[in-house]
Amino acid sequence: MKYFSKASSSSKNNASINIKESKIIFGTTPESADNLPNPAELFLGSFSACLLKNVERFSVLMNFEYSNAEITVNATRLEKPPRMDEINYELKIYSQDSNLNINLLKKNIEKFGTIFNTVKASCSVSGEIKKIPE
Repeated sequence: MKYFSKASSSSKNNASINIKESKIIFGTTPESADNLPNPAELFLGSFSACLLKNVERFSVLMNFEYSNAEITVNATRLEKPPRMDEINYELKIYSQDSNLNINLLKKNIEKFGTIFNTVKASCSVSGEIKKIPE
């Protein structure tokens, strides 16, 4: 598979990424730090999107129903060299379905998630999945 995105910025202004029909605006200046995502937050957003996409994917393959899922991701950044060192996530899946096997879902997400595996190759990733009764 191949992927494509295009991004642009102008001096002393914000920037944007164009992917398919979406435009994502992000901050590159100190003035936008409080109201626009920065590149590190977009990175964590991509990680989150990977896990949520795989919840949907595996709900079909593992034959379980859920109403919604939400994820919280926290990361620790090192200064020298600047990089993400630890990522921790909590994934909540709202479901009444007895077919939802949390342990198998976690194993599948961690084995088959493209972004998950890319990130795990460069830093520590840990997390938990919780089934929340509706």
